[in-house]
Amino acid sequence: MKVHTQLFISIALVLSGAFSCVMAETTDQRPNFLVIVADDLGWSDISSFGSEIKTPNIDALADAGVKFTDFHVSVSCSPTRSMLMTGTDNHIAGLGTMSELLTDELRNQPGYEGHLNNRVVTLAEVLRDGGYHTYMSGKWHLGEEPEHLPVARGFDDSFSMLYGGASYWNDMSGILAVEQEVAKYVKDDKVLTSLPKDFYATRNYTDTLMDMIREDRSDGKPFLAYLAFTTVHDPLHVPEPWLSMYKGKYDDGYEALKKSRAEGAKRAGVFPAKATAAALHPLAKDWESFSDDEKAFQSKAMEVYAGMVANMDYHIGRMTDFLKDIGEYENTVIIFFSDNGSNPARNEEYSPGEAGKVFLSQFDNSIASLGGPASHYAYGPGWGSACSGPLNYFKLTPGEGGIRSPMIILGPGIKGGQQTDAFTYITDIMPTLLEMAGLEHPQKYQGREVAPMRGYSITGLLSGDTKSVYDAEESVGGEMAGGKWLRQADYKAVFVPPPFGAGEWLLFDLSNDPGETNDLAEINPQKLAALKTAWDQYAQDVGVVEITGPISR
Repeated sequence: MKVHTQLFISIALVLSGAFSCVMAETTDQRPNFLVIVADDLGWSDISSFGSEIKTPNIDALADAGVKFTDFHVSVSCSPTRSMLMTGTDNHIAGLGTMSELLTDELRNQPGYEGHLNNRVVTLAEVLRDGGYHTYMSGKWHLGEEPEHLPVARGFDDSFSMLYGGASYWNDMSGILAVEQEVAKYVKDDKVLTSLPKDFYATRNYTDTLMDMIREDRSDGKPFLAYLAFTTVHDPLHVPEPWLSMYKGKYDDGYEALKKSRAEGAKRAGVFPAKATAAALHPLAKDWESFSDDEKAFQSKAMEVYAGMVANMDYHIGRMTDFLKDIGEYENTVIIFFSDNGSNPARNEEYSPGEAGKVFLSQFDNSIASLGGPASHYAYGPGWGSACSGPLNYFKLTPGEGGIRSPMIILGPGIKGGQQTDAFTYITDIMPTLLEMAGLEHPQKYQGREVAPMRGYSITGLLSGDTKSVYDAEESVGGEMAGGKWLRQADYKAVFVPPPFGAGEWLLFDLSNDPGETNDLAEINPQKLAALKTAWDQYAQDVGVVEITGPISR
């Protein structure tokens, strides 16, 4: 009996070794992808871009990778996310505007479905079919019906909040009265009716994504992990110790902060030393007109916001430590950016009228409560403008403060410790990752024609082999809610409608004026005319439906 047992053990060991060899030989050596998206993060909100907020973990990624100073996105959440997921323009993908902004003149128009449509194939679908695990945790905002959920658009595992914003705690409070008063969460295709008692969104999204990766580690397949934070979208919520971390830091007001951020961006080398920084937006109320109590309240709001950025940085550190612990960090391409610039919204603008008053009346926005579970607050255009640092405008506008995002990319095959000032766009992410994965974008998917990608791979920038992606005569444009922009080399034509802008076309040379302080429209009308013509062609190509009236939520 003893001999037979020993023989069995010996055979088992040999087979085990052979099986391990087979596993090692069949392990997919392609890189993993971790895509981290912040929500409403200002261009100067991280310390490597000039902020006073300490973000050591994000800065470590910047030091190890490539820092992009001229990366662009859309003016708002879901249009950017649709382009990330498809590599094509938001008007083609179905998010010509956010679903919350669809009007009768836009609803049911091609490209304005309010969700990812069937004219596109997603990054997750192509990678999943190409042998990748695909995981998603966090904000989706690309459709709410079963056929539009992450699990239906290529993600093997997902835990998602479907709306544009929500409470960070377990109360599931939404952000819009009536239609989104209760936030909608799904685990794969199951709608959740409750959240864990100790839920805090930034932490739980990170934990959930780590659990997903951990569960499949043994099969040797690479993964796409999409960590879609709601940080720092309002309502402003953060636990201790981050809630008190920046106490007293913002007592001098938002104009002082905007100035210090501009100086910080110049010291960090992400904004030209000789360029003029943008002034505080005129919608910001004069700081000195506030009473002492009002100043204290306003300062507290920015303290909470800064704590949220620092908290997100902490959890990004946990995520990268996890990858190191499981031996995947060195084989993971990590991308970090924001979906748009800092948010100028005030509370009452989300839900105006009597319904909004009733909705907001259930919260305690006293200074003592601000940042905690009982509060529900948005910090407004003063801090929104300040968080853009030297850039002009903010979210919901095509000014640089609305559409220029900090971006960092690092990983295998990427030349670290460098900065690029080359213009890049959100539609470039998908072609870049597909090239790294050795996969082609299909012309047809599941029997239907799908739109080609409009972006380009930026692997040449990442390796240091090239200095630019777009030709000098090539145009890239964007639009949402009447805000328009067209970029060609260093020149940018931009139209910002009321209430944030004057509603006229302006022209800037961003090579020496990224703050958009010197309008060249009168001295170079031919250039502006050429860019406006190019914008008209862009609008025709992607199916922009122009609207009348001001930008609003």
